[in-house]
Amino acid sequence: MQKLVSVVSLLCAMILTLTACGSSSAAPPSDGLRKIGISQFAQHASLDNCLSGFLQGLEQAGLQEDVDFEVHIQNANSDPALASQIGLGFSAEDVDMMVGIATPSAVACYAAAEDKNIPVIFTAITDPVGAKLDNGNITGTSDVLPVEAQLQLIRKLQPDADSIGLVYTISEPNSVYSVGIYESLAPAYGFTLDAMGVSSQPEVSQAVDTLLSHGVDCITNITDNNVTGVLPSTLEKASDAGIPVYGSEVEQIRLGCVAGAGLDYIQLGIQTGQMAAKILRGESTCADLPYEIIEQYELYINSSALKKLNLTVPEEILSAATDTNGSEKERSF
Repeated sequence: MQKLVSVVSLLCAMILTLTACGSSSAAPPSDGLRKIGISQFAQHASLDNCLSGFLQGLEQAGLQEDVDFEVHIQNANSDPALASQIGLGFSAEDVDMMVGIATPSAVACYAAAEDKNIPVIFTAITDPVGAKLDNGNITGTSDVLPVEAQLQLIRKLQPDADSIGLVYTISEPNSVYSVGIYESLAPAYGFTLDAMGVSSQPEVSQAVDTLLSHGVDCITNITDNNVTGVLPSTLEKASDAGIPVYGSEVEQIRLGCVAGAGLDYIQLGIQTGQMAAKILRGESTCADLPYEIIEQYELYINSSALKKLNLTVPEEILSAATDTNGSEKERSF
């Protein structure tokens, strides 16, 4: 009887061993494919570049898509309610990380991730502190605008200008923060700021009409999702009125803004992806990585738009700027 028990025990052990071997070949490694849920708030070139740069940053950090991670990308189409649904969906999927591109998506992801303590990475957020995204299992990169450099640029291109028009969304913390900086700095450069707040994208066109009727000397853009989403319409209206529009990042200048001191959003995304890679590898936690700010900016011009409005560009700007129409110059301003 004792021999029979020993044989049965041996057979059971062999079966367990074979089962374990068979299942181990099919199971992912313990630190295998990570699921990253990416929520992009709106569809426009700036945020598209953030997404592209983020994926590049992961790859530059040595992580390969479909080997080390897989991405689930959703776009909220400028709808905060949809951004909330996307965040909740990622939470239900038990993703390993959420990424919020622009403030409404980041806020929604953080709210959805908090109960499960899923790490959240943000990018394209001007004021993380104001958005209450500077504490907890969250970190990322900020796109604080070089407002003073923009004012210097406008003054050099339009030495006789008095007033600057600006449209912003009153519910976007990023935009309210940037307007506050403009209001505090504009007088030092001899400008008055005519800022028009809107609640939704359809109101932007009417706000631009109002600014033009006020006789502003130019319009400057910030990284406001509603305003950026209808920039071609703004450019058309301003061009018909002979009023220059300044951009806050390279894609806006490519689209037809005359010039701008702005950020490279692909580089912003790369920096964010490299931070995310450290967390995915377990090298750091969000708490170990305070949010980062892109310090360097570039000076961009659109020579065609400048020529159309008969704006003369000083040599000091020409020698420092990147012409989005194809110039090879690309140096920091």
